[in-house]
Amino acid sequence: MDLPKFNETFLPILQVLSNGETITGRELAQLVEQKFYSHLPEELLSQTTKSGDRLIENRIAWGKSYLKKGGLVHYPQRGHVQITSKGKEAKPENLSLEHMQSNVISFYEPESSKSTIDENMSTSSPQDLIDSGIEQIERSIKSELLEKLKAIDPYSFEKIILILLKKMGYGDFIETSKSRDGGIDGIINEDQLGLEKIYIQAKRYSENKVRETDIRNFIGAMSGDTRKGIFVTTSNFDENAKKKAREAHHTIILVDGIKLVELMHKFNVGVQVKSFYEVKVLDNDFFDSEDL
Repeated sequence: MDLPKFNETFLPILQVLSNGETITGRELAQLVEQKFYSHLPEELLSQTTKSGDRLIENRIAWGKSYLKKGGLVHYPQRGHVQITSKGKEAKPENLSLEHMQSNVISFYEPESSKSTIDENMSTSSPQDLIDSGIEQIERSIKSELLEKLKAIDPYSFEKIILILLKKMGYGDFIETSKSRDGGIDGIINEDQLGLEKIYIQAKRYSENKVRETDIRNFIGAMSGDTRKGIFVTTSNFDENAKKKAREAHHTIILVDGIKLVELMHKFNVGVQVKSFYEVKVLDNDFFDSEDL
């Protein structure tokens, strides 16, 4: 007897949510545990992760996360979860981890095969498994972060971009007027003294790509006191937009959705550190010390 793997919580989660009600993530975990796993021994249910979270709750949370990526549940409001029509129609045989992964579009492909763990777990070193686990967590968080950015108010999105650039070490920023801004959403100082200015354009798109006309309008809106600009979007840029930015007399940096969340993750904007893990190694210097 053992705790369920996270993928084994898919069906229990959907069954708890099958009435269509919206409940909190904490309520979901409690109901799933009570209905499906309360018969397990207390020594199993009290197991914790290395960071101290209850393991059963952690696995239910990961199950919920995968179901969300597959479109079977959604988060109608902060901290709440609800089943979707796709989730109501899901058949148990289609809830295997392999099937779920085949239906979830990867946020991005790993940059190299070094980040890919061999399917045969016995050939993976403990360090491989740690690195793979961290990578999966980071990819999941970045995916959720991008979804969040696409759903927020456009003006809030513009403010987030300016906060990010401030965190990255640029100088003070100035928000432009919410109307008649001429295509400029903000101005930041490249240095602390404000000797060099950079103009910012932020486009919060769900699906649409940034087009060549958007880049042209941005360049046209830049005044004569700067030749530098950053165009940020939650989607991406079509080829003509990229070409226009490359050929411009101005220096235009394009930041698409994937690059944006990578920067936000790196500089801790919109994310926070939840857990620290200690990995200890043998201290040979201690055993070689002359004091022993």
